[in-house]
Amino acid sequence: MIMKKIFTVIFSTAIFLSASAQEKTVMVGGAAMYPSKNIVQNAANSKDHTTLVAAVKAADLVDALQGDGPFTVFAPTNEAFSMLPAGTVDNLLKPAAKPQLQGILKYHVVSGKWNASDLKKLIMDNNGKATISTLSGGKLYASLDEKGNVWIWDENGGRAMVTIANVYQKNGVIHVVDHVLLPKS
Repeated sequence: MIMKKIFTVIFSTAIFLSASAQEKTVMVGGAAMYPSKNIVQNAANSKDHTTLVAAVKAADLVDALQGDGPFTVFAPTNEAFSMLPAGTVDNLLKPAAKPQLQGILKYHVVSGKWNASDLKKLIMDNNGKATISTLSGGKLYASLDEKGNVWIWDENGGRAMVTIANVYQKNGVIHVVDHVLLPKS
C-alpha cells in the first residue's frame, strides 16, 4: 500500500513536471509568461510592467482582466510610462483620476485574441492601415513598417511599436509596446 502511494506521488509529479516543461513561455521583464495563467497573473511577474500593474489595480480593472476574455492587450512598459510628462502617472494613480485612468487602460485593450499574424493580415487586407476598436470605445490604427514591425497608432497621432508580440495568456494575448497610447480627449 505504501509503495502504491509513493508510486502515485512520483508518477503524478512526473506528469505535472512534463506538462510544465512543455508549456511554451515567453520571457517578459525577466519572467516567464505562462499560457496557462491569465493576463494579470503574468503581468504581475514582469519587472518591466510594474507601473501598468499598479495602474490596473488603481483603476479597479484586475477582475475584468482576469475574466474569460479573450482580450488583446497592448501593454506599455515602465519606460513607456516614464515618457509621459512629469507627474502624469502619479496624478493618474490618484482616486480622483480613476475614470480617466480606466479610459486610458481600456484604450490598450481589444476584445478578441489578435496575434501578430492576425494583425498583419488585417493590415494587409485594409491597404496597409487597419482600424481596431478598443474596450474604451476608441479607435487604434495598426500599420507595418518596412521591416515588418507592427505599429499601433492612437487617435492623436501617437504611436507605439510592438516590441514583444504573441505573449499568449489563458484569456488572450499580450503585445508589449514601447509607448503609452492615449485616447482622443
